[in-house]
Amino acid sequence: QDKEKLEICKLNDPPSAETVKDMIKYARNVIEEFRRAKHYKYILCLTLTLLVELLEICELSLDKMGAVFEDSNVYMLHMMYQAMGVCLYVQDWEGALRYGQKIIRPYSKHYPSYSLNVASMWLKLGRLYMALKNRTAGVKALKRAIAIMEVAHGKDHPYISEIKKELEDH
Repeated sequence: QDKEKLEICKLNDPPSAETVKDMIKYARNVIEEFRRAKHYKYILCLTLTLLVELLEICELSLDKMGAVFEDSNVYMLHMMYQAMGVCLYVQDWEGALRYGQKIIRPYSKHYPSYSLNVASMWLKLGRLYMALKNRTAGVKALKRAIAIMEVAHGKDHPYISEIKKELEDH
């Protein structure tokens, strides 16, 4: 699946191999920069200013990489996941949902059918939908998470009971 994971934009004039190589180098550098910035969050406690800067790094990087990479590209997915995390941290539920919606389809394609990474994303999406009062979409997403988790963990796992309780409570 490496070809799918490193998918390049389908353009009339495709980017050169050098452009792709440069963008991969850029993506790796920005991911490393983001990791360093996240490390400082634990040392200094995140200020709103730093959070805004982290989100700006993500958005600028996504714009730049998006000129070469498809949204399903692993570098794009990594940056979207980081942006979603920042949105969740600052309780920007709409922003987190937007990123999650972009992430879920490629995750479902790249990961095995019963991957807990996919289940985790469905769980996050379900909870976001519920928080944003979209019960129909929330129930659907949470049920998808449960279906995967029942295979991965077994039907009697406490996580599954918790999620089912969440569904009952809403």
